[in-house]
Amino acid sequence: MKLPAGTPAAWTDDVRHFLMYLRLERGLSVNTQKAYLQDIRLFIKFLALPPQPNASASASALPESDSAAATAGTTAPAPAASASATPIPDPACIEPAHLESFLAFITNSGMSSRTQARILSGLNAFFRFLVIEKRIATNPCTPIRTPKTGRSLPVVLSLREIERILDSVDLSIPEGHRNKAILEVLYGCGLRVSELTELKYSQIFPEEGFIRIIGKGNKQRLVPIGSHALKALDQYIPWRNSLHILSTHEDFVFLNRYGRPITRNMVFLIVKEQARIAGIKKNISPHTFRHSFATHLIENGADLRAVQEMLGHSSILTTEMYTHLDTSFWQQSVLKHHPRH
Repeated sequence: MKLPAGTPAAWTDDVRHFLMYLRLERGLSVNTQKAYLQDIRLFIKFLALPPQPNASASASALPESDSAAATAGTTAPAPAASASATPIPDPACIEPAHLESFLAFITNSGMSSRTQARILSGLNAFFRFLVIEKRIATNPCTPIRTPKTGRSLPVVLSLREIERILDSVDLSIPEGHRNKAILEVLYGCGLRVSELTELKYSQIFPEEGFIRIIGKGNKQRLVPIGSHALKALDQYIPWRNSLHILSTHEDFVFLNRYGRPITRNMVFLIVKEQARIAGIKKNISPHTFRHSFATHLIENGADLRAVQEMLGHSSILTTEMYTHLDTSFWQQSVLKHHPRH
């Protein structure tokens, strides 16, 4: 855990306990813990900035690269270091006014409202924890109105686009069969990228046609795995067996050329590269295969509750998003089945 230089000891202590709570009591993944820490770190850096004469001036404290990243909505901006930084108040001294100013700062940085809402949600969770632990009396986030995010629909690939990406994999290169297996499992099982990188052979039951997934919050679920994905996994084994694999990594399915578990970033790069080779113009990521998995299932008549279970959604409201993606499909369905059309 690393906080900005000059952070008071009270912050260090409270953040350490908060991360421990996220890990032990809520069972959140390392990546989720890092996201919370990043939000807190950004807020602390903001608190160290010298007082600004107006809200818009706070955006000028961002380096140009951070402003661009914030505008793209990819990563949270980092306030630039200042020689005249002000003392950072302890968590117990944070008031709604601090958060209002912070919201103005990230708004003027060009950050999307969705990213703003996520950051405020992370800070709210942190201060709510401090209230529960009686480290502070009230949650300063409570009066703050979260930016309206609207409801943006995710990018989805058509079946033909999926097939073009799968067909684009060069099976003559050493990692070819691994890359093909990664794409087949992403689309065939609808996994999150973290679930894919953590997948182990002890979780695969080919005879039964299922894999056991450990998802968010360490919740387990069974997901069917089809013949295409199983075949791709079998064809990947010879190259995998040629690697020098440490005993601690033997059970991991997807490895890099050094015999270590593949990273999220590497999966992202594989997806991007294969989409480029296939001539796909959409801006996609590994999660696009999960969106496509769910959408195609629902379009072909799968029960919404079954899709919810396979995706590991805690609320069916999240799964219902996929019923709004392909308007042409639903229009045709209504025209076909409605008695007065």
